[in-house]
Amino acid sequence: MITEKKFGDGQNYWMNINSDHLNEDLDLYKAYGIDEEIISYAMDKNERARIEYDSESTTFTLIYNVAKNTKINNHYKTTPMTFLVKNKRLITISNSGNAHIVQAIEDYLNKNPEISIFKFLFSSLFIISDNYFPKIEEMNKERNYINDMLKEKTTKKNLLALSDLETGVVYFVSATKQNTVLLEQLKKNPIFQTLDDIEKEQLEDTLIEASQLVEMSQLASQILQQLSGTYNNILNNNLNDTMKTLTVLSILLTIPTIVTGFFGMNMPLPLENNILGWIIAIGISVIGWFVLSFILHFVLK
Repeated sequence: MITEKKFGDGQNYWMNINSDHLNEDLDLYKAYGIDEEIISYAMDKNERARIEYDSESTTFTLIYNVAKNTKINNHYKTTPMTFLVKNKRLITISNSGNAHIVQAIEDYLNKNPEISIFKFLFSSLFIISDNYFPKIEEMNKERNYINDMLKEKTTKKNLLALSDLETGVVYFVSATKQNTVLLEQLKKNPIFQTLDDIEKEQLEDTLIEASQLVEMSQLASQILQQLSGTYNNILNNNLNDTMKTLTVLSILLTIPTIVTGFFGMNMPLPLENNILGWIIAIGISVIGWFVLSFILHFVLK
């Protein structure tokens, strides 16, 4: 449930707490100075990315959106991860949805044990942003595959798959935009003035990575919207063609109906006693059918 490591000058600590067990031991969080408000942030799976800095207690809180490693309902989602910097200690509050990031952060710290707290924090955010790219590339490949399938046959199954893919990209666009805005706000926060040049450089690298991620997510979203609109137009055109065909057929079928209805009336009629009357009636229907077909051909062309 708890991972704790020393780094930097040996006085800095990184601690990760799994919020899935949060309700089991609230006293543990209080022991590390994590108040109820931050606990509520960590428990809220829909918390927006943002930062807070309490100058009195010198507590810096950051909430960042993380891409989940597995799909839910056939598309990717995101989950917030809480970072807390206080008293030379960086505390991360994770859950089952972002446990893979915790492992990546720990691996990075093992390779770079001499970094400062804020360089470690910004490097962790860089790792989170970098984790989005393989998933977006996977969605792009899936989009190409679905597009090829839809070109062959526009089925309900393929259209639903395209819709699921579009939903996942929307989650990513929203999450990455929030992350980028957060990093921009961080440069205007009082905590920025306390950073050294190395930490500011790492923050800038993280911001660049986050901005590139936003552009890539938006591009994927725009392409999916265009594909969705294209196939929607194709379906509408197919429906229009079907209705046009049915309308033409219903009009053409009125000719034999009118002719046979006329000769079927219970009153004296031409050709009533002619042995070839029924053949003549059919001939009139056929001629009328072809004449109307010729007219409709040019009218609807």
